[in-house]
Amino acid sequence: MFSAMDLTNLYSISASEAARLIRDGMISSEQLVEACLARIAEVDGQIQAWAFLDSDYALAQARALDQLRLEGKPIGPLHGVPIGIKDIFDTADMPTENGSVICAGRTPSRDATVVSMLRAAGAVIMGKTVTTEFAYFSPGKTRNPHNSEHTPGGSSSGSAAAVAASMVPLALGSQTNGSTIRPAAYCGVVGFKPTHGLISRHHIFALSRTLDHVGLFSRSVDDIAMLAEQLVGFDEHDGDTRPRARIPFVQVAAEEPPLPPMFAFVKTPMWERADEETKEGFAEIIEQLGSQVEEVELFPSALQAWQWHQTIMGAAMAFNLAREWEKARDRLSEPLRTQIERGRRVSAVDYQHALSQIDPIHESFVELFEQRYDAILTPAAPSAAPKGLSSTGDPSFCTLWTLCGMPAISLPLLQSTSGLPIGVQLVGPRLGDARLLRTARWLAAKVATE
Repeated sequence: MFSAMDLTNLYSISASEAARLIRDGMISSEQLVEACLARIAEVDGQIQAWAFLDSDYALAQARALDQLRLEGKPIGPLHGVPIGIKDIFDTADMPTENGSVICAGRTPSRDATVVSMLRAAGAVIMGKTVTTEFAYFSPGKTRNPHNSEHTPGGSSSGSAAAVAASMVPLALGSQTNGSTIRPAAYCGVVGFKPTHGLISRHHIFALSRTLDHVGLFSRSVDDIAMLAEQLVGFDEHDGDTRPRARIPFVQVAAEEPPLPPMFAFVKTPMWERADEETKEGFAEIIEQLGSQVEEVELFPSALQAWQWHQTIMGAAMAFNLAREWEKARDRLSEPLRTQIERGRRVSAVDYQHALSQIDPIHESFVELFEQRYDAILTPAAPSAAPKGLSSTGDPSFCTLWTLCGMPAISLPLLQSTSGLPIGVQLVGPRLGDARLLRTARWLAAKVATE
C-alpha cells in the first residue's frame, strides 16, 4: 500500500493510474474514495458540483469492490475508480432530478444503460453532479473551480467542475449543443463528445434524439480513452446505436501517429465572437504547427447550420418537454419557456428540411478528412469562462459539430491573462473517434513541450 504521505494527495491521480494501483493491490478503492470524499469536503462548499452525494454509500460500494478483488474474482477495467454522473442519467440507487424543481425527489427504478456499463466495469458511482435545468441554459448552483465569480459552463456544469477540482477523476455529461465541450473548456479539463449514436442514451433525459450525445470528462486524453472503451456499444433501446466491432480506444489513443498530423483550421462564422486572447492563443498554436496546419474556409452548405440546429433543437425540446409544459409551465425558467414556445411554432416542413441538411454537410467534411486532414482545429468557446453566474456562456463554436454528429474534444491548452483556461477544440469525422483521441494526445504533447 502507499504510505500515509502518498495517500494525502491520492485524489489527484488519474483514473488510469488509479485502476492500475487498485488492480495491483497497491491501494484500495476504499482509500481512493476516502481521499476523493475528503477533497469534496475541502472544496465543494465553494464549488457546489454535486446534486446528490452519500459518502457512506460511496464507501460501501468501494468496500464491496475491494472484497471482490481480495476474493480473486474477476474485476473490470474501471474497478474501484469513482465517477460522477450528471443528474439527467437515471440511477436506480440515487435520485435523478434533471436540475428541475419539477423532478425533485424523483427516484428511477433502473439505471441508464451507460450507468449499468460503468457498474459492470467496476466503477464506483460516486454521486450525481449538477446539471442546468433539464440540461438547457438556466444555470445550477455550480461555480468555476478557477474563480468562483465565473461560470463553469453548462449544461454539464457539475461534472466538469468536479473533475477540474480533483473531486473525481472521471465524470459523465451530455451535449445537445455545447454542454460538454464548453464546460470542459471553461473548467480546464478534457471533454469528449463522441460520434452520435456511439454511446447509448437509454434512460437519459432526452432533449433531441438527433442532437443528444453522452459526454465524457477527465484530466487526460488517456483517461478519456479508457472510459470511452467501456461505454461504446449497441443498445437495442437506443435506435441510433449499431452493432459494431470493439473499438480499441486505449491502444489507438496511445500510439504515435504514423504520419505527422495535418490540421484544418476552421474559424466558422462564429470567429467574430472570439475575444482577442482566444484569437492570439490560436495564432500561437498555428505558429507552432507550422506547415501542419492550413486555414480552410467553411463550405457554403454549412453556413446555415446554426439556424438548422435551432430549428431541430427547439422542436424536439417542445415535444420532449410537452408534459412539463402542459402541467407545470409556471415552474419552468423563462429561458426554457421561451425555447419551448419557439419550438412549438416550428412547422413540420421546416423541421424535416433542417434534418435533411445534416448528411450533406457531413459528407463535405468527410471529403476534407479523406483528402488531407486528420482533425479540424477550432475554438471550444469564444473566450475563457465569462464573469457572472446568470449565464453558462456561448455554445456557438460547438453547434456545427453537434449538428453533424462528429466527434469533438476540448483540450486545456491555452490560458487567459487572468489565469482562466481557454479550450482548444479538435473535431474528426464520424466514427473516427479513436484516431481523434490519438491526434489530440499528439497535439497536447507538442504544445506542452514548446
